[in-house]
Amino acid sequence: MNDEIYLDSAATTKALPEVVSAVTESLVQGYGNPSSLHRKGLEAERLVREARRRVASALGVEEREVYFTSGGTEGNHLAIKGAARGASRRGQHIVTTTIEHSSVLTACRDLEVEGFRVTFVDPDGEGRIQPESVARAVGAQTSVVSVMAVNNEVGSIQPLQAIGRAIRAVKDDVIFHVDGVQGFLKVPIVPQHLGIDLFTLSGHKIHAPKGVGALYVRRGVKVLPLFGGGEHERGLRSGTENVPGIVGLGTAVRIVGAQAYAERLSQLKARFIEALAGVSDTYVNGPEGVDCASHIVNLSFPGVRGEVLLHALSERGVYVSTGSACSSKHGEASHVLQAMKVQPARLESSIRVSLSYMSTEDEVMKGARILRDVVAELRSSLRA
Repeated sequence: MNDEIYLDSAATTKALPEVVSAVTESLVQGYGNPSSLHRKGLEAERLVREARRRVASALGVEEREVYFTSGGTEGNHLAIKGAARGASRRGQHIVTTTIEHSSVLTACRDLEVEGFRVTFVDPDGEGRIQPESVARAVGAQTSVVSVMAVNNEVGSIQPLQAIGRAIRAVKDDVIFHVDGVQGFLKVPIVPQHLGIDLFTLSGHKIHAPKGVGALYVRRGVKVLPLFGGGEHERGLRSGTENVPGIVGLGTAVRIVGAQAYAERLSQLKARFIEALAGVSDTYVNGPEGVDCASHIVNLSFPGVRGEVLLHALSERGVYVSTGSACSSKHGEASHVLQAMKVQPARLESSIRVSLSYMSTEDEVMKGARILRDVVAELRSSLRA
């Protein structure tokens, strides 16, 4: 359908044409196993090495500190569980926040079953984690702290550098993990400058294929593998490398990472919100301005259930979400908005609009006009 308006890029993004071409060529020509010693294997190994170089360059880290995974969920589990188990002699206490992605929360709860203790830090009313709140949770037995870079539902950018300094002031050997899935190539992140030891990213959030991601592991940090079976990825992540996916990731990093597009998205988001000014009782959940990522805005329209609004928009070819794509199908209220203590009427009527590198002004403004009309129609029908 040519008139589709896709405003759900925090859930996933459309692959760039260059990515599709690179993946296809890899499937057809570079199909060798990177572990094979013959020419086809060496060709595949070269493709993987080039993609690793691009990811490392984008993060400002060494190539040997980048490990390929199947995406954000595996990367978060590998980072948190692997680091916690590897550092268990130093302590069995984990600190994270109540607004993390479900993969982080699940990894921490799995560790609780193993005997680890986990402290969950609450955000402020705008979805930001205060460094002093994290520091207060750190104690003598804390081994890992995990805080996301950008919240996937409300777009709040976390003060990572201040958090890193605060936790190290309490205990200098704490391992600091950051879920960077929504932040990579969207906000400035150089792990070494921010005190980050482990950093997770996912390809399908930046116009690469689904099923591929990467984990940065600072040299010297011990992370135990989740499973065995081979010496792939230098023994940390067994399994034959997903060469086409890795090639796609590297290609997306090369193209998207070379563009300064955050300012353009900030302007588009501001215009989108301005276009809704005539809609009464419209609320932005989360921070605005420099404290919020340029590609995410969470909105509430009290009186209209978010799920009803989502389906009404979908019928008109406009695609948004009611929160994280990983939990929206279950119809559960957003744990992020609950942690922010958003009022029930706003909680039940919230939707997330998210943009991408490929978003256009025409698409965004048309989406705003349709959203405005649909909200008015739904509210009118409820009053009738």
